[in-house]
Amino acid sequence: MARIPGMFLILVSFIPWIIYWVLSHISSFCLILSLVVSIFIGLGIGFNPMVLTSVLYFSLSTILFYYLDVTLVLEKSGFLGYFALFLMAILSIILKRPFTFVVSKRDYPEIYWKDKSFIAINNLISGIWAGVFLINSIIFLKNFYPALASNLLVGLGIIISILLPIKLPAYLAIKEFKKYDWKVEPRGDYDVIIVGAGIGGLSCGALLAKRGYKVLVVEQHYKLGGYCSSFRRGDFIFNTGVENISGLWERGPITYLLNDLGLDKDELFVKNRIRFVYRGMEIDVEGQEDFKSSLKKLFPEESEKIDEFFDEARSAYEECYGDVEFGVPLPPWLIVKVYGERKLLEYPKDHPHFYDWMQRTYREKLDEFFENEDLKKLLCALMGYVGTKPEKTRAASALTAVVSYYMYGGYFPKGGAENFARALARVIELNGGKVMLNHRVDEIVVENGEVRGVRVGNKFFRSSIVVSNANAKTTFLELVGEGNLWKEFAEYIRNLKMSPSCFMVFLGLDEDLSSYPTIIEDLDEGLSIVINSNADPDLAPLGKASVTVLTGADYNEFPERSTEEYKIFKEEFAKKLIEKAKKRIPIGKITVVDAATPKTFERYTSMPEGAIYAFDQSIGVKRPYFKTPIRGLYLVGASTFPGGGFEAVVISGIICANDICGWKLLS
Repeated sequence: MARIPGMFLILVSFIPWIIYWVLSHISSFCLILSLVVSIFIGLGIGFNPMVLTSVLYFSLSTILFYYLDVTLVLEKSGFLGYFALFLMAILSIILKRPFTFVVSKRDYPEIYWKDKSFIAINNLISGIWAGVFLINSIIFLKNFYPALASNLLVGLGIIISILLPIKLPAYLAIKEFKKYDWKVEPRGDYDVIIVGAGIGGLSCGALLAKRGYKVLVVEQHYKLGGYCSSFRRGDFIFNTGVENISGLWERGPITYLLNDLGLDKDELFVKNRIRFVYRGMEIDVEGQEDFKSSLKKLFPEESEKIDEFFDEARSAYEECYGDVEFGVPLPPWLIVKVYGERKLLEYPKDHPHFYDWMQRTYREKLDEFFENEDLKKLLCALMGYVGTKPEKTRAASALTAVVSYYMYGGYFPKGGAENFARALARVIELNGGKVMLNHRVDEIVVENGEVRGVRVGNKFFRSSIVVSNANAKTTFLELVGEGNLWKEFAEYIRNLKMSPSCFMVFLGLDEDLSSYPTIIEDLDEGLSIVINSNADPDLAPLGKASVTVLTGADYNEFPERSTEEYKIFKEEFAKKLIEKAKKRIPIGKITVVDAATPKTFERYTSMPEGAIYAFDQSIGVKRPYFKTPIRGLYLVGASTFPGGGFEAVVISGIICANDICGWKLLS
């Protein structure tokens, strides 16, 4: 049997009142008839607030008329009836049970019912109906064309009730973004200029170059990749920060990028083996089933819940990437722009598991499934990949940046991290673009609120489209200049809190560590050990090991660079980290040693405070849109949606390229 639409139920609920209003001046029998019809409707569709009000009103009116001879219930039927409905609507809102909510639940899956916006919209619709009922009661009291006016208002209420659930969420989602949603045609020396050769900018540039755009990438450093770079010390190669990469499963964004650019995943990446250390326990992981089996042995009382958690996580993750025509999941404002209003309305229904993860914190999701705090701690072992605490992290963010590694594993960039950046740069150059290193942009030139190009020393490169892969604070406050920004926007950018940074020690060891996994996440000591040469033997001489040890670090904890205090502090910090690492791997003869502090990262990447994820990724921190108040100026990288991390910045690059191309498929 087909489900009866909720709006139809409201219309059905009006039937007793229509009988009452039409027949009240003809026969008193209308009271009894309306009462009987109300009861019949209630038995058929349920006693929603409006039907219940009908039963109570007509019961009371029947008693008043037949037993107390109160003729007012017939003489003022319009005024009294609509006023009773007004009181019903207001009371339902006061009691936080808006009367339209009950019938709306018939049209939407349960996933919607606790959603704040769904409840807010029903409060609004119920409030509108309360206004309709009140105005109609006044119209009948004043006898101001009551039949015509009241019917018009009821009709208006029905139209609003149908359109508002579709239009309002879309309007609210895209309202602010619309201020930035300009369209600019390529003009100048280059179609697109990209400031910064980080992975977000290179991904965007490679896609655009392949599409036929004339692309220029200008990078301040002598190396490509930003945090996705690598360097040589003696016979050893080390990465500057990227060792474990997500998004390379069958429908992952990086897989999409590689396929689109004609790059071979197996030539660029190798799957990591990982070990978790917690309370002295060592858990080696090569895949989801492996990880689940280990967890069940450690926490047998949680075995059933472990299966349920990962089943739901997989469903949510696959829903997130299930219908991504352009290779990436989109935020609400882009869903409306690209796919239309109804797509946003239907999103919770089409993505019920993922939508639930979007509404909860990761801590809440863990608490939903598990009792054991040690198990929860293990499932937070990779929270460093987000840089936030589970209670301040949206579960959906933890799903894509943490839990996905447990399900699909992570990958190491072959040849060192910069090798992937070089592969993207080659795509740009093979398609007629240019990548210029050692070219620090001094100014993004803006005239009359529009980009004109970039200035590098005494050189000026013209373009109507500039994509900044620099941090948003650097982009707006230094390169664009506050004089070209709205005061409120400049203040917003200035007040954005940076994400945490880290401290890294790079060790060339005269040790054969090939029997160890590539990555050791030590929760007991609060550090990560990456044996780079176990993922790619070419990163160290035969029988030796390239090792990186890293831990979280506070930028403000370190003295100023180039001071003696800084040098001593850095050396002591490195020694302590090495001593901790010795508890997990043999560290005998050290051939090479180097270290990087938050201030090192700031120097080489121009990232304020050496932040590894740009801005704080806690719930409530709103990143800038990828389109800016300056016409023609885009953002990519960790500053914008969806945030920091290798997969995330690739997503930002794909989104930007698609927008420049007018959301036409790039294949």
